[in-house]
Amino acid sequence: MNNNGKSLDKANGSGLSGSLGVPHHQHPSYKWWVLANVMMGTFMVVLDSTIVDVSLAKVMATFGVGIDTVKWIATGYLLAFAIFLPTSGWIADHYGFRKTYSLGLALFTLGSLLCSISWNMTALIMFRVIQGAGGGLLMPVGMAIVVREFPLEQRGTALGFWAIAAAASVSLGPTLGGYLIDNFAWHSIFDINVPVGILGVFATLVIQREYKVESRRAFDIIGFLSMVLFLAPLLVALSDGNASWNTGGWTSPFVLICFALSLIGLVTFLAVELNIRHPLIELNLLKNFNFGMSNLVLFIFGMGMFGSTFLLPLYLQNGLGFTAFQAGSLFLPLGLIMAVMGPISGMLSDKLNPKVIAVAGITLLGLSLFVNQYLSLFSMTSEIMVSLYLRGFGMALIFTPLNTLSLAEVPRARLAQASGLFNVIRQIGGSFGVAIMGTLLTDRTIFHDTVYGQVVSKVSPVTQSVLLGLQGFAQQALGSSVSVAAMRANALLAYNISQQAFVSAVDDDFLVAALITMVCVVPIIFLRYRKPEGERVKVVAMD
Repeated sequence: MNNNGKSLDKANGSGLSGSLGVPHHQHPSYKWWVLANVMMGTFMVVLDSTIVDVSLAKVMATFGVGIDTVKWIATGYLLAFAIFLPTSGWIADHYGFRKTYSLGLALFTLGSLLCSISWNMTALIMFRVIQGAGGGLLMPVGMAIVVREFPLEQRGTALGFWAIAAAASVSLGPTLGGYLIDNFAWHSIFDINVPVGILGVFATLVIQREYKVESRRAFDIIGFLSMVLFLAPLLVALSDGNASWNTGGWTSPFVLICFALSLIGLVTFLAVELNIRHPLIELNLLKNFNFGMSNLVLFIFGMGMFGSTFLLPLYLQNGLGFTAFQAGSLFLPLGLIMAVMGPISGMLSDKLNPKVIAVAGITLLGLSLFVNQYLSLFSMTSEIMVSLYLRGFGMALIFTPLNTLSLAEVPRARLAQASGLFNVIRQIGGSFGVAIMGTLLTDRTIFHDTVYGQVVSKVSPVTQSVLLGLQGFAQQALGSSVSVAAMRANALLAYNISQQAFVSAVDDDFLVAALITMVCVVPIIFLRYRKPEGERVKVVAMD
């Protein structure tokens, strides 16, 4: 450690003696306590990004909003996460890694508390942004802390445990969220974060030593503001182009102004980042062929995968009438498959061409989304589970080989910046995907509702037969008079039409997500791969 780091250890109480009379950060068990501390924060952040999906149907019913509004619960979180990811390194360098990690955890906990007491949809979206900002600070700094504390020979094991915390969140998030919503209220999915977050902040201040780097660089404030100006208006335009309040549609002055502001932000961001000495995001890294193409893959993947993530819980609850817990419990095997297959994917990538593994993963993921386009109001749970199994295997096979290929030609000194940019691109892709898929879902629901409504003619003998059957059901089951039973029959028919329109729109979304995901195969094929020197020598010797 540098001298600055040593002085900080002493000044911040790291001289507390362990059983051997040494500073606690030098004790053999110290790094494992740090890992446990970081895993707690990682688990919370990833848990909250999955636990919310099963709450969307309940939130829609509570606040009386549609999909075009409720999707901002996910979009706002992902957007804030992506924006604050690249700032975390600068804040940690200047104010210390322990302070930054504590700040991220505190912001996330505060956002959870505020989300729990939200009085309307606007407040909930704003507080989700605070949560996302905390998560964007916490995740990369937590990973950097783990990498710094563990020696090279133990780093893989430590990062494996760190990844298990994220995988466990994927499995437990929807299930836990469903249980809380069914037995308490939607607020409870945020309430559980508060005591855990407070405990996590306290543990961080007690366990971790402080660490700063000696080098200082100016914060790229223009880059940060121009990135916000580029992303925020663009996502607003993509999300609200067909919103119910926006009667002008895609050509309304509001949407056009958002696109114009976004263009100004993009031009400014590119001009600054490519010319400033210490940019917020190292865009020059994208000039590396493998790294640039891998980020393109990750952006497309984020659009398809994360954009479709919120669809299945909505379909299960609004289409099939599942409770939140029943819907969430279906996702339990997903994280388990990823936890088991993740290390296997890493070993296969070491032995085989990583491109083959990545293409296999993308193909399985695309197939899982393609299968979902055949969902209906009568789909069996076993049919739905097949797609989730395929998704688990596919996602487990994608990330390790893609990381291997993307970083293969990046200089060691720039690995940290490359890793940060890799995560930013994925989160931005996810936020774009949620915005686009949510907009498409609204559009296609209206389209199918109109088509089905035109087909159902009141003078049709088939329609009259169905209405008479529904009228008889209403009279027998509810004891209604003839006139009331006729009204209820019409209402039931209209409800079933709207349900079928919604499920058809979900199917359309899954088909688009599958096509977007399969596009990733093309750039993966063009990635450059060189066998390690040892393997090339063996091949030559065998020849």
